[in-house]
Amino acid sequence: MIPSTKPHYEILDGLRGVAAIVVLFFHIFEGYTLDPYEKIFNHGYLAVDFFFVLSGFVIGYAYDDRWGKGKMNLGNFFKRRLIRLHPMVVMGMVLGAVLFYFGASPEYPLIANTPVWKMLLYLVLGILLFPTPASMDIRGWGEMHTLDAPCWSLFFEYIANILYGLFIRKFSTKLLAVLVFLAACATIHLTVIPRGIDDATGLIIGGDVSGGWTFNADHLRIGFTRLIYPFFAGLLLYRLGKLTQVKNAFLWCTVLLVIVFIFPRVGDHAHFWMNGIYESVVIILVFPLIVYWGASGKVKGKYASKICKFLGDISYPVYLVNYPIIYIWTGYISKQNFDTSMTLYDKFAQSWWGAVLVFVSVVALSVVSLKLYDEPVRKWISRKTRTH
Repeated sequence: MIPSTKPHYEILDGLRGVAAIVVLFFHIFEGYTLDPYEKIFNHGYLAVDFFFVLSGFVIGYAYDDRWGKGKMNLGNFFKRRLIRLHPMVVMGMVLGAVLFYFGASPEYPLIANTPVWKMLLYLVLGILLFPTPASMDIRGWGEMHTLDAPCWSLFFEYIANILYGLFIRKFSTKLLAVLVFLAACATIHLTVIPRGIDDATGLIIGGDVSGGWTFNADHLRIGFTRLIYPFFAGLLLYRLGKLTQVKNAFLWCTVLLVIVFIFPRVGDHAHFWMNGIYESVVIILVFPLIVYWGASGKVKGKYASKICKFLGDISYPVYLVNYPIIYIWTGYISKQNFDTSMTLYDKFAQSWWGAVLVFVSVVALSVVSLKLYDEPVRKWISRKTRTH
């Protein structure tokens, strides 16, 4: 929680909401195809890396100047982060459990044979944010959090908060810069060097940062690489930030974000590294620049302020409640037996009403979850634990 004596960066709130909506669009269209050369909002998964930059910046803004002054200790820091983040993790997992069996389909072949007791066990593990290996999968996609896949990024977000609270908050700016530089090198290495060969297709695996949601060595490497640079680059940006004045910052940052996310896959299978360079540039340079511009801008007019606040408020609920519904949507699409000659646009033309229904349902459920659950629960816990 940002202390009440500090103003919100309204534009950053709005940009977080824009990125969350892009994630929702990305997941809706991903139901039609997993081929990176056919997807709409092809680079929508980079929203996670943008979220990490925002998180690092906001953590620095909210807490960096409070340590060692009697205002903050480890216990209070971790308590505040849990209160802010975990209620919606619980909501996402419960929703995933309630809707689990509605996703039974060719796309998720393990659901039909999963007993209720086992699903409920995974609910408990999910609420604790305990990752499970692919060998324990009960859906068919090998996710570490099979009831609500996006919780993989919360798993890493928690790790970043622990690293910050225990160690990295004590780093000098120079030492933090060294860490960020090394993490940037790791990001480039991840995206431009082959990670292996796909057994099914014989194609090179690499050229992107897509991954982190499976609990195995390869995905853990991807997850930590995706975490360390963006999160601590955001923290470094806050520490170095001599903000300027950027006119129409929300508009320009939104346009740039959307362009980054909808940009098609760069290169082909033989030149996978070209897409790797694109993603490295976006993560290392463009996302910090967008956050800097957003922090440097001002929202003018009550309507613009309300839009930014609304987008910021629903961003976290949208991110955590969308996938239990997306599971049902993806399962539905997998049952349609579309002709193999049909393009993604042809498939969408036949099922656009379903995509609209998913979008409206997720946004509506996010607003309800925010107002009737997340905000009241956080206030109640804060009051009971005297956390302000």
